[in-house]
Amino acid sequence: MVLISVFVAGMLAWGGFNWSMELTNTEQFCVSCHEMKSFIQPEYEASSHFVNRTGVRASCPDCHVPREWVHKVVRKIEATNELFHWMKGSIDSFEKFEAKRMHLATNVWASMTATDSRECRNCHGVNYMNHVLQTPKSRVMHQLGESWGKTCIECHQGIAHELPREFDKEAVMDEIHERIEAAKIDCKQCHEGMAGAKKGDGWD
Repeated sequence: MVLISVFVAGMLAWGGFNWSMELTNTEQFCVSCHEMKSFIQPEYEASSHFVNRTGVRASCPDCHVPREWVHKVVRKIEATNELFHWMKGSIDSFEKFEAKRMHLATNVWASMTATDSRECRNCHGVNYMNHVLQTPKSRVMHQLGESWGKTCIECHQGIAHELPREFDKEAVMDEIHERIEAAKIDCKQCHEGMAGAKKGDGWD
């Protein structure tokens, strides 16, 4: 009876732990607080990860919570810091959120870079991309990104959320253009409108 009791108690404890893990791993849970529902959800719903031509949706946990059990538990432990700041009211107004957006985004980008965009690759794999079906620009950039050793998030910041005001998009584009020029890539492969363009048309 003691062994059976211990076994049943263990099953209930393990089942309860995993049930709570999955309960907190849904889009409904993620947007259950004022901050997420008011500031984050509207921009996510305006992105291609929410609605697109194929009907394939990536929700909050798909991008922000690892699928592997150990990494998932670590992420859940880290999330207790977010609960602390929620109780503290760190971003309980849109003004506070905007003031911290760059800091929050930078932390997420750094985390995704450190894992080689692990959660992105659950759905997107460079090895499985059919470059023939991609636009010329996408084809060139994906092949260059792979040869440069780039990871998804280094080029796709702001894919599901608005970029922070402080984000210097021009500096990023300048760096990419410099590397493209160094690799002697024909500009027309990305800028199709350059064909037949004349000086002063905006391409010089």
